[in-house]
Amino acid sequence: MNTYFHSVEMDIDKCCGCTNCLKRCPTEAIRVHDGKANILPARCIDCGECIRICPHHAKKASSSPLSNINKYKLKVAIPAPALFGQFNRLDNIDIVLTGLKKLGFDRIFEVSRAAELVSEATRKLIKENKLKKPIISSACPAVVRLIKIRFPELCDNVMPLLAPIEVAARIARREAVEETGLNSSDIGVFFITPCAAKVTEIHSPNSIEKSACDGAIAISQIYPELTQAMDHLTEIEPLAQSGLIGIGWANSGGESAAMLGEKYLAADGIENVIHVLEELEDDHIRDVDFVELNACSGGCVGGVLTVENAYVAQARIQNLRKYLPVSLNHIEDDNIDFMKWERELEFDADIFRLDRDINKAFEMMTSMEEIYARLPHLDCGSCGAPTCRAMAEDIVKGRAKETDCIFKLKEKIQSVYDQLKNTI
Repeated sequence: MNTYFHSVEMDIDKCCGCTNCLKRCPTEAIRVHDGKANILPARCIDCGECIRICPHHAKKASSSPLSNINKYKLKVAIPAPALFGQFNRLDNIDIVLTGLKKLGFDRIFEVSRAAELVSEATRKLIKENKLKKPIISSACPAVVRLIKIRFPELCDNVMPLLAPIEVAARIARREAVEETGLNSSDIGVFFITPCAAKVTEIHSPNSIEKSACDGAIAISQIYPELTQAMDHLTEIEPLAQSGLIGIGWANSGGESAAMLGEKYLAADGIENVIHVLEELEDDHIRDVDFVELNACSGGCVGGVLTVENAYVAQARIQNLRKYLPVSLNHIEDDNIDFMKWERELEFDADIFRLDRDINKAFEMMTSMEEIYARLPHLDCGSCGAPTCRAMAEDIVKGRAKETDCIFKLKEKIQSVYDQLKNTI
């Protein structure tokens, strides 16, 4: 089984075992036992939904501290376009980019620049008509992992292009090496991230062996220092090199709009994404060429590592786009090979395999169905599993016992009571 780095972590001391996260996890990756939630790492997609829903702040996402940039001779920031929606009354992206340089970065390469390249590459691939349709965007790593875990039949529909963060990191590193003569190992490329899934993607990529990023710094972590730096600028450098197409990727629908066509669908929020994927799996969606899916409501601006309300940030991004040209970045020599995946997306069967011995697995499956038939089918979550079927699986795998179900426990207590009453 593949072992992934996970950015979403538990703070056990803060967990009250309330089960709020249990019902909202899209991959049934959370269990509650002995009054504490725990995450099954093989199933977690780092979407951050548990962070968003937890009233006790017992879930958190790890990211690189800003001090990590000091390990490198040359420090490069690749900010997500969602960063620009965090600041009130911002009318010039250069203010944010210059502020990043004041924090210690030597060079800036906007992810929105790479987004324009990915948009152009996507339009090219759609025009060639060689990919399985509807084509699903590969930009959201949480959605890509969700497909890999829950919707394996749709793996072939995912666009085989790298996400803009990886394209930006590759170009930024290549340009830095060429222009400075430094070794690649002396150059630190850091993504300024709005979400936990992108932190995970850097450490455990879905489609490449190794990311060109050296770390991801949360927007929420860098925001206070960046705001202060922006407030004390004496000069603003002309650094921005992207247009409205690239900046628009911060909002849900921005990537789809960059297709410059009409046959597209955009959905955001993990529950809505799942509904769309179910419709795609059942072949109920046929009249679209491209499907954009964002795990976070509102798009990347709704990531759990942002500081501003997603819909306020959306409005700010829309306002910023008024001052920008359509696009400033184009593919040289029509070459998109450097943006393509190095390996295909494949379903990891080990995640749901009951046992490697097929005979034992069949026995466990039979036992699981028998146990499930005895359970109340209420999916109440009080047993610590999200559904009765998940509970049955936990029992056959030795992670739970049948009396963890309060209804089965009640039956057992009643049975014991009746036996004792009959002996008196």
